[in-house]
Amino acid sequence: MAQVATEMVAQPLVSDRVLVSTASPLATSVALFVADVIAVLLARGLALVFWSWVHPAIGLEQDFAIWLSVAFLPMVYAGLGLYAAGNLGPVEELRRITLGTVLVSLIMTATNFFVRDINGYSRGLFISSLVLIAILVPLNRAFFRYLYASKPWWGIPVLVLGAGKTATLVIESLRRQPGLGLKPVVCLDDDESKHGECSGVAVAGCLDRAPELARELKIRHALVAMAGVEREKLVHVIEHWGATFSHLTVIPNLFGIATLWVTTRDLGGILGLQVRQNLLSPMNQWLKRVMDVVMGTLIGVIALPIVGLAALWIKLVSRGPAFYYQDREGENGETIRIRKLRTMYPNSEELLKQHLLRDGAAREEWQHYFKLRSDPRVIPGIGRILRRTSLDELPQIWMVLTGKMSLVGPRPFPSYHLQGFDPDFREFRRKVPPGLTGLWQVSARSDGDLKVQEMLDVYYIRNWSLWLDIHILARTVGAVILLKGAY
Repeated sequence: MAQVATEMVAQPLVSDRVLVSTASPLATSVALFVADVIAVLLARGLALVFWSWVHPAIGLEQDFAIWLSVAFLPMVYAGLGLYAAGNLGPVEELRRITLGTVLVSLIMTATNFFVRDINGYSRGLFISSLVLIAILVPLNRAFFRYLYASKPWWGIPVLVLGAGKTATLVIESLRRQPGLGLKPVVCLDDDESKHGECSGVAVAGCLDRAPELARELKIRHALVAMAGVEREKLVHVIEHWGATFSHLTVIPNLFGIATLWVTTRDLGGILGLQVRQNLLSPMNQWLKRVMDVVMGTLIGVIALPIVGLAALWIKLVSRGPAFYYQDREGENGETIRIRKLRTMYPNSEELLKQHLLRDGAAREEWQHYFKLRSDPRVIPGIGRILRRTSLDELPQIWMVLTGKMSLVGPRPFPSYHLQGFDPDFREFRRKVPPGLTGLWQVSARSDGDLKVQEMLDVYYIRNWSLWLDIHILARTVGAVILLKGAY
């Protein structure tokens, strides 16, 4: 793959010490196409093996759609923009993959009905293939991004119009998320005091250089990151320099509002942004509850023997109960009593107090994270295993089933943790039920301080969707397996 990408890109130099990005949209699109083909073939193969166990008479010759799906699915994915090299977030990508897979499946079902004897059509093979494709395609794409997103050829080169605070925030955000594929290679700004560098990206001159650099650097995407300028100048920039690029994204001065599921509206020639408050919709609340009950029941059945064995181990190595109870804050400020598998000694509070008095570095770490990497309270063996894997949280499945919690949401923190947050933020997070897992859990976990926790919780509440919940649940599995940020 890397060799193919290298052949597709060139690396000429231009003035002002700006290096042409080796990011290749074509190479990135090819990589995504290859990932999808591999996933579809693997899904079809696994479905065939699985269903042949149920019905031994099922053979490869009966799955006539295997090659048709390999050809047809990528065509539909392409029509849905799934092979764009950048600017498609993981949640929106998941939504489009699912819709595209369902669409192809409906078409293929109709084809089977009209052109073949319906009795020769294996419904079980079809359904298992559909489910596996919907799962493996996004997983394989995530794997390819893990392998290649940090490579120089991945993504598309982007020119940033502006070199101030907004541009800095955008560049740093894109750098933290290389999988998005947007790679800023140069900035322009009319303020000469900003010429030089913006968050590691060269500021190569004034805005009037946009056509020249776009031509020399072969850049077709631009970001207008000038949220602080007056309206007249912003309109002037868009009209005069925007026509140079086939894709122009304007970053508005609306930091903090929802970023997913925002749609534009034409209000008689006036641009409007419609922001949906998804969690306020009764239908969405009902869908979230249905997912909690269905998936919570499945997870609960799987978790039951794990919780039983862990509880027995705890009783064998430490005096005291196997479970730990603590009052925490739930939806609408209601006090909920959560249950966890006990991972600490019974006198944990006294052990913590003594440790913090002795160790200044540990005291500072506790003030920032309310966690300790080397925690003297944790029971050796089973305690560390449960905390590293977050399996100590499994007993809370019961609270999900009873409606006190949700599978996904802001984590219910102890009172001492909540006191570190701003009162307005505490009021804001009370609007939704706390979650067994959440965006903070899969993005930062124990590595995120209070500021990071607040930012991620606000993002989740303002951008909630069923797709976001599914995305977080999938990432939770990966975070647990890789032991990311847990201690």
